[in-house]
Order: sequence, then C-alpha cells, then structure tokens
Amino acid sequence: MTEPGLRSNPGSAATLLVWDAEGSPPVGDWTEVLWRDFGKTATPDAVSIPRLVEAHADDLRKQYLAWIFELGEIRIKDRRLIEHLELRPGFSAWWMSLLTEMSYGKSAGIFESIRMIAFENWIMNRALSRVVLVSPGVRLADCMRSWCARSGVAFEWQRISNEIEKPSWRKRLYQCLPHPMQALIWLIRHLLQNWPLRGVGQAEWRNTKGRVTFVSYLFNLVPGAAKDGRFESRYWAHLPDELQREGCKTNWLHLYVKDELLPNGRKAADAIRQFNETGLGGQTHVTLDAFLDLRVVFKTLRDWQRMAWIGRRLQQVPFSFSGTALDLRPLMEEDWRRSMSGQTAMNNALVLNLFESALKSLPKQRCGVYLQENQGWEFALIHAWKAAGHGRLIGSPHSTVRYWDLRYFFDPRSFDRDGRSNLPLPDQVALNGLAALDAYRKGGYPLRDMIEVEALRYMHLEEFRSVSSSAFKLLSCPFRVLVLGDYLPAYSRLQMNMLEQSAKSLPAGTNITIKPHPACPISADDYPRLHNMIITMEPIANLLSACDVVYTSASTSAAVDAYCSGVPVVSVSDPNTFNLSPLRGSEGIYFANSPQELIYSLISAVSSPHCENRTRDFFTLDRKLPRWRKLMLESIGGDVI
Repeated sequence: MTEPGLRSNPGSAATLLVWDAEGSPPVGDWTEVLWRDFGKTATPDAVSIPRLVEAHADDLRKQYLAWIFELGEIRIKDRRLIEHLELRPGFSAWWMSLLTEMSYGKSAGIFESIRMIAFENWIMNRALSRVVLVSPGVRLADCMRSWCARSGVAFEWQRISNEIEKPSWRKRLYQCLPHPMQALIWLIRHLLQNWPLRGVGQAEWRNTKGRVTFVSYLFNLVPGAAKDGRFESRYWAHLPDELQREGCKTNWLHLYVKDELLPNGRKAADAIRQFNETGLGGQTHVTLDAFLDLRVVFKTLRDWQRMAWIGRRLQQVPFSFSGTALDLRPLMEEDWRRSMSGQTAMNNALVLNLFESALKSLPKQRCGVYLQENQGWEFALIHAWKAAGHGRLIGSPHSTVRYWDLRYFFDPRSFDRDGRSNLPLPDQVALNGLAALDAYRKGGYPLRDMIEVEALRYMHLEEFRSVSSSAFKLLSCPFRVLVLGDYLPAYSRLQMNMLEQSAKSLPAGTNITIKPHPACPISADDYPRLHNMIITMEPIANLLSACDVVYTSASTSAAVDAYCSGVPVVSVSDPNTFNLSPLRGSEGIYFANSPQELIYSLISAVSSPHCENRTRDFFTLDRKLPRWRKLMLESIGGDVI
C-alpha cells in the first residue's frame, strides 16, 4: 500500500480508510475502519466493523432475513421469484438454494453482506467524500465500489495479496471451470463413489412393517456397536433401542457421509446389511443412495437443466438492499450461480429425486422424524414426504441453536401460508430444551408447532454434578487443557495457531489434549511447538473429568458439554466471522481474540469461581424419555410404543 496516495486527500471526516488486512492501519488524515479486527490499543479511534456487528446484532440479523424474504418475493413478469423456480407443483427450488439456506459453512458472502449492512448503517448521515479500501477481496471491492458509485463517493481499491491458505491445485482447477461443468463432474464423482450402495436394503424398505421413519446421517455412529453390526447413533442415543424394545418397528433412511469408520460406499453398504440382519425386522435401514438408478439420474439431469435455464433467464434479478445504495450482488452472485447451474443445483436436483423415489416405495407412514438444520435436502424431504401421502413429519434440531447460525431463522413473514410454493415446514419441531425453545420463539416460529423433548445427544450430561460456585481452584500441576476442534478447517487452524503462539507462556508442563471434530482431523506435526500434546477421539464425556479448562473453536457446539458440566470454557473470538459460539451471551464464558488474551483467559477461567451446572438452562434431560414417548405415541395414533 502506498501511504502518500492516501494522504493526498485532506479532511479526516470526509475520507475513510477501510482496512481489510493484517496488522494495524497507517495513521493519517482519515478515519480508520477495521473490517476484520476488534480494535487494538494502537488504533483506539478506529471503527471496528466486527464490534458494530455484535453491538447491533438483533437489527442486522433482522435486516438480512428481511432481505432474503423480499428477494424471493420480487415480482418478475407478474410472478414471484419463488414461483419462477418451481420444480414441482407447490415446491420451489428457491428453498434449496444457498441464498435461503444461509449456511456459514457454505456461503462466505453472508459475513461480508452483513458487514456491508453494518457499514452502511454506521455511515448513514455522516459526511463522506472518499473511501479507500485496502483488501485482497475482489467481491468486497466490487460491492464497495458499487455502493460508492450510488452514493456519489470517490472510491479507491488498493489490492493486497491474499494470505489465506490456498486450496490444492486440483480444487483450484475445479473452481476455475464453468459452473455447469463443475456440476457434471460432481455428479459423475458422486455416482462412482456411491454406486455400491445402489439397491442395498431396498427390499426390506419396500416390505417393512414399521410405520415410523427416521431420516438421519450415516455418520457419528458408535464405533464399537457398528463393528458388532449394531446400529447405535450418537444423534439418537438410546431412543432406537427403547422403541424396538417396546415393539415399535422403525425405518431408517440414512444420508451417507464418508468418515474413518465408513470410508467408502462399499463399507457403508456392508454396514447397512449388518444393521438389517441384527435389527431382526424391528429396524429397517437403507441409504438415500440405495435408490440411485438410471431413471433417477435422467430426472436429475432434467431438473438441473431446467434450473440452469431459469437461472439464465433471471440473470438480472436485483440484489439491491431495499431503500439504500447497497447492492449485494457482488457478494451473493456466486451463491446464486452455484444454486442455479452449479454443484449445489445438481446436488439439490439429485436429493429431490432420490427422496421422491425412496418415499414413494415406502408403505404409508404414520410419523417421520428427521434431523433438522434447515439444509437444502430437508426441504426436498418435506415436499417428497407430503407428496407421497405420509403422516405427521417432525423436525428435530439435534444440537444447539446458535444465534448467528442463520439456517435456523426466517423472516416472520415466511410463516404466512397464503401464497404458492410456501416455505416447506414440518408439522412440528421437537426442541431439546429451554435454550432452543427460546431461540425459536424469538425467531418468530409458530408457537403451536413447537414441542419440548429430551436432548438425546446430550443425555450424558445428566451424570454430571457441579461443585459449589463459591469454590476457587488453584492451577493444577500439570495444567490440563482440553481442546475441542471445529468441523471447518479454517476455524480449527485459527484455534490451533493461537494456541501454538501461546505455548511458551503456558505454565510449565502443561498437558494439552486435542479432540478434533470427526470431519476435520488435526495433526501434531502441524503444530511442533505444542509439547505434551495428545490427540484422541474419546467421547467428550470421558475427557471432561480429566481437564482443568476447555478451549473451544469459534463455533463448535461441544462447548456446551463443558459449560453444562461445570468445567471453565474459553472460546476463540474470530473477527473474520460472527460470534458463532453456542455460549454467546452466557455468563462466565471467556472469549479470546489474541494469544495474549488466550493466556489470560485460560488462567482466569480456572482461577475464577466454578460455574454451576447449567444443564437445565440448555437441555431437557430424562433417560426415561417421557416427552419423546408421548410425542411418538400421539404421532402413531396410540399404538404400542
């Protein structure tokens, strides 16, 4: 960056230096705006956009959800955008798009869009003549340039190199291809990897006597049980066994996800066969990919081609923010293209046809339950379930409902049911405790459709007993830190890099135990300065009793396990994203955004009064599962359970 070029414009109130880079911005005759920094003592007068986002979180989340809703309602040639994207009567591909899914793991444009909204809200009614952006981001620069042009403000972009780790050459080559070519390559690869699952379990599925169906992931299985050929999932705890023990036959439709336990389609197919053998008719298992055939592939290509054609016709959909100079197209257009003609479009078309095939061949069901995260495939499931004439459908959020996880929230107007191709919703949502109920209520979800059930995934927390909150604890020798990783590599790298930079300041002999997320391995070779480091895949419940403090990534829901058990928690505070911690707003939590803050927080967390066991603040726990039993009994019409 050339500072003289910046200094050529006088007027500190009229010039902004937007700093989207590492380190501190240069001091000059301008106002510094920190794009990805919370602010430091070196820049006390700078404006921090991440701080503004947190300070005005309620308004910003509401504004963004309203923009997504209004985008779907835009009328083009006398039809709403939602209606233009109808793939089936009453069902629109709009609900499966990345724009409406709002997944922070799939769409980086969400962060930048909300920061742009925060920026515009802050600059409103302030005199401004010039914006200088120092950033590696092409899309951010295009969005800022557009905003400046509409606002009558001079704009200058000083591009810097991108310091983020680059993907492999294969991935870069793939990303350079046109979206339709990416989609076709993805489909071929998916078929090759999952073809061994074709037909496995279909006969049992068509002839099942069960009238209750669960839709879940073939992932997060208990390894010991799986090796013995028994189905045991950490998502559902002992509910499947209880149902089978009481004579309630169940069907299980799994979405296969590759992991160390089931690394390929062949292994997954073997597991399904074993589950059906040991289930003895009480449990029927099948994967969604079992319904792959040439007919499904042909219909998938037809639907994908139709979406791509519609996407070309609607290229000029306005992405402007209502009543402002802000146009979010540069930030969100990639999501639109991927959803219309790219890999996302192909994946959505495939899961829609697979669900239709699977649920049409299934005997009429009285009740269905699925893991709810409001991903695109779930809306395809809801449509296919109802189109096949099955009974009550229940969504079950299996983990925490985080404030900034926008997948769980909609503009309240989305719940009005007087239009065509409405938002597909389950008949009920089974929420696992007070925290989830409160989050859905504040999000405007219809109260009549919410029901409280036990938190199956957190049943182990019932065993914890907290100590007196007045008790202080001295640092143990050795000091024991449990590190809980994230499922997104970028978040885990940030977490581990900060810990490694803090290593020399940790108490002598500190023991560090790392539990990576199953989908994101961590290697000790990548962090040589972390001595006494052990990597384990032991259940969290076994590890919490042998640590002094837990250090979590920016977004992992595993932080709640430690918090509810009374173990002190320190989380990364990442200015590059929202505060995605499930403990955001909770008492007694430490957030660190630098190595220095991390050291201070780890020591302070252990030395402070112990937390009370706050399990009841989050989860409803009862191993007898009275609420789940009642819900299932009502759903199947009073039969044996």
